[in-house]
Amino acid sequence: MNAPVSESVATGPAWFKSSYSGAEGGQCLEVAATSEAVLVRDSKRCVGPVLVVGVKAWDGFVRMAAAH
Repeated sequence: MNAPVSESVATGPAWFKSSYSGAEGGQCLEVAATSEAVLVRDSKRCVGPVLVVGVKAWDGFVRMAAAH
């Protein structure tokens, strides 16, 4: 995932998808970062539920995924 993330009180966090995601909108997740957590949601359900992951847990997940 390579897009910058910013957070605004008025608009909320900036959501982004991986650069590996296709334009056809298949099975993809969007991610946003806040100062306390990383937010994950289904890109097809922008108003649906959001998974909230602590920053340390997200870092561990990304490191594990990159190693495999």
